[in-house]
Amino acid sequence: MSGGGAARTARGAARPAEAGPGRGTFALLSVGTGLAVASNYYMQPLLGSIGRDLDLPEGRAGLLVTVAQTAYAAALLFVLPLGDRLERRRLVSTLAWACAASLALMASARSWPVLLLGAGLVGLCSVVTQVMVPYAASLAAPERRGRVVGTVMAGLLCGILAARTAAGALAQWGGWPTVYWCAAALLAAFALAAGRLLPPYREREAPGYLELVGSVFTLLAREPVLRLRAAYGALSFGAFSALWTSLSFLLSGPPHHYSPGAIGLFGLAGLAGALAAARAGRLADRGRGQAVTGLSAVLLLVVWLPLALGERVPWVLAAGIVLLDLGAQALHITNQSEIYRLAPAARSRLTSAYMTAYFLAGAVASALSSLAWTHLGWGGVCLVGGAFGAGATVLWALSSRRAPRQRRAAGGA
Repeated sequence: MSGGGAARTARGAARPAEAGPGRGTFALLSVGTGLAVASNYYMQPLLGSIGRDLDLPEGRAGLLVTVAQTAYAAALLFVLPLGDRLERRRLVSTLAWACAASLALMASARSWPVLLLGAGLVGLCSVVTQVMVPYAASLAAPERRGRVVGTVMAGLLCGILAARTAAGALAQWGGWPTVYWCAAALLAAFALAAGRLLPPYREREAPGYLELVGSVFTLLAREPVLRLRAAYGALSFGAFSALWTSLSFLLSGPPHHYSPGAIGLFGLAGLAGALAAARAGRLADRGRGQAVTGLSAVLLLVVWLPLALGERVPWVLAAGIVLLDLGAQALHITNQSEIYRLAPAARSRLTSAYMTAYFLAGAVASALSSLAWTHLGWGGVCLVGGAFGAGATVLWALSSRRAPRQRRAAGGA
């Protein structure tokens, strides 16, 4: 092979999929995606324990979630577009090492400022999750791309949902710092494996960094479907975050007094709902995306009735969690199905625009949920979550009325 040909292969100009990355490559990416995304969710069942250990008011402990999600949203906007410019194996490995170090900082924190710094750094570095999904899609052969992305997304979903249960069980055994020490060790092992085992990949041509970031806003301005779906995503994740930010406070206090392990088991209820939502993507592919959107939005509104009634009845609360996660995940999957049809060559930047709105809303909802819990209790939390669900329902009703008029206008033209 000539020197120029070798350079092109190293830069990813020759599609890596032609070299045939095996299942092990995509399995490693799936595991890494799950470990990285879990970093942002370990704290949810631990907030009560962290607050008691560091003598923090519950409202202040809840702000850890807000800081992590705000940092993650910033990374989605300013770090994720680098996946279209830098060599991806090195970017994945570097971010994974940084996330492992940030988790270790969380584990060793014994003061509020250090804990807050650690939460922000974890949120910032765990954006490696969103780097790995398009990386896997680029490595896969076209005929296998859907299956490969599905495998990696399965790892992401399992990481989100298993994080709470695993965190609760580990905290029950060794306290909340144990959770972060174990998470740091696992992510460091992945970072080492990624640097040695993943194939290199770099896009042939990539614009400059400022142009990359600017094109995210250009896409938002140009694509009304992206704006609409980003709004849906923001409202659905707002409802989701309002619940999970304050749920630990409810379950760890009177009348329940549940241990972190028992609180973590409520994550299994969320797993059932999210798995049931997996069919949403198939329905969207069959042209039923608007119907799935409407059902999901209405569910995100009405589910707050059983969640409010479940304050003292755990099985009713668990049923509400199943329904909430079903609605939120079904809407999220449908949103992604719709936006990825818009500009296949700019999927990283579409993801950046959509997920930035998604996590900014989650940060706002987490802050509002913490304030509502402090001043109004569980009823206030349900009002905050219900407001996000109502917003999604109103948005769907308005967009449903507008769509037939647009089709008639297009037909007339």
